[in-house]
Amino acid sequence: MRRDPATIPKGMTRGRRVAGVGLHISSLPSAHGIGDIGDAARDVIPELASMGFAVWQVLPCGPTAYGDSPYQPLSAFAGNEMLVGMSPLVRGGLLEQAELDELEDLPVAHVEYGELIPRKRRLLDRAAGRFHDVADRRTRADYQAFLARSAAWLDDYALFRILKTMHDERPWVEWASCYARRDAAALAQLRDDHADALESVRITQYFFDRQWRVMRQRAARAGIALMGDLPIYIALDSADAWARPDLLRLDAEGRPTHVAGVPPDYFSADGQLWGNPLYDWARHAEDGFAWWIERMRHTMAMCDLVRIDHFRGFEAYWSVPGGDDTARNGQWEPGPGQALFDAINGALGEVPIVAEDLGVITPEVDALRQYFGMPGMKVLQFELANPGFDPATLAEDCACYTGTHDNDTTRGWFDGTGADTRSDAEREATRENALRLTEGQPEKICDDVFRLALHSGCRLAVAPMQDLLGLGSDARMNVPGRTGGNWRWRLSPGALTGDRRLAVRAMIRTAGRELPDSLH
Repeated sequence: MRRDPATIPKGMTRGRRVAGVGLHISSLPSAHGIGDIGDAARDVIPELASMGFAVWQVLPCGPTAYGDSPYQPLSAFAGNEMLVGMSPLVRGGLLEQAELDELEDLPVAHVEYGELIPRKRRLLDRAAGRFHDVADRRTRADYQAFLARSAAWLDDYALFRILKTMHDERPWVEWASCYARRDAAALAQLRDDHADALESVRITQYFFDRQWRVMRQRAARAGIALMGDLPIYIALDSADAWARPDLLRLDAEGRPTHVAGVPPDYFSADGQLWGNPLYDWARHAEDGFAWWIERMRHTMAMCDLVRIDHFRGFEAYWSVPGGDDTARNGQWEPGPGQALFDAINGALGEVPIVAEDLGVITPEVDALRQYFGMPGMKVLQFELANPGFDPATLAEDCACYTGTHDNDTTRGWFDGTGADTRSDAEREATRENALRLTEGQPEKICDDVFRLALHSGCRLAVAPMQDLLGLGSDARMNVPGRTGGNWRWRLSPGALTGDRRLAVRAMIRTAGRELPDSLH
């Protein structure tokens, strides 16, 4: 039997059509080189509420590594310590205000990760080193509660970070064999020799956890649901792969026998080779998908709903032999399908999921999504390129986006000023189609496309913050396939003027998506 459609949590929206904004934590304004879940989040939440938004969507918030991509985190459970707010640590007596001077000459217009990471890590270690001397009884009890509920992953993550540092940040498959293979005696000795460093990792994760809980409470009080983002795959260079290689298709040396990607198509003769190790789904099924249940439990402790990236991989996934240079030689293999989500829902209740189902989607994928009542996604930049697109086809069981983190901004897309593979003729045809379907004007295209999303039948309509401000290609968050220069954009202080907030609220109100004041 088909399930009822999953919606934004009814306690938050009373089943209404609502509007959301895409804005990653790192992009928030702050004086410390990167947005954070402390004061930066505290300050933006009232602004989002004042515009009428009921959903705030963020990117994955795990610790990043090579390329700074949130989609290749070092852990599926840990938080990115770079997103910890520094001012709350000062107020908690863990840092002196003057110590933050080390961060205040960092850029405000973008994140300079190479400069930020070593400076902020030193300060976090310093704060962690003072924690046990400064924390009061209530805070110490809260820390112990955090350790208890994080026991399934925290110790492995702390060991992983220390070992990665010891091995010059190389992937775990290149570590000394005793550590790569998790020799019990070697790890016991490591715990003794590096007790302080391991405790620093644990305390820093507690800082993240505590600040995230405060941020979520503030958002809830403002009537805003937090929407997380869950990558389907994990990175080989991650604590999860190191701790549970049995859950992945790896050889005896820890190298992937098969990796993820997508097949060749019209846009890429070689397909896309992502390189993530594939899951051993038969092994997951043996214990009732326990790892996935724990991962989803952890995610839903942080968020009100979650977008799952590359949902089609749960029905069938493209499997490429390990070591291949392209995705050409892959083949489709069956995913876990209904069994996985039956297990998750059986353990946790029905989880509010938005399924990222972009690209070429088969009837089988649609059937899986619809069976569990998961909204899919429609991205207007893609839809408006189709001359036959009818906005009336945007159904309630979809979330409608003007664009995503992987798209150019709507202004850049319309003007064709960014990384654009379209021909001049294709670009002009798309412009004409967009103007016709939005009944808009070139200078107002960002608002006009957002208005189209708002007036659609979709339960949720989302625009990235860059589109709300009409920003061009230089504000783009990510260019897929580009190895550097991504994930750096930041919202300028004061960019959300009172007039702009009122204009966005008026669009949301006119579309009937504004929540009652009692929910904001």
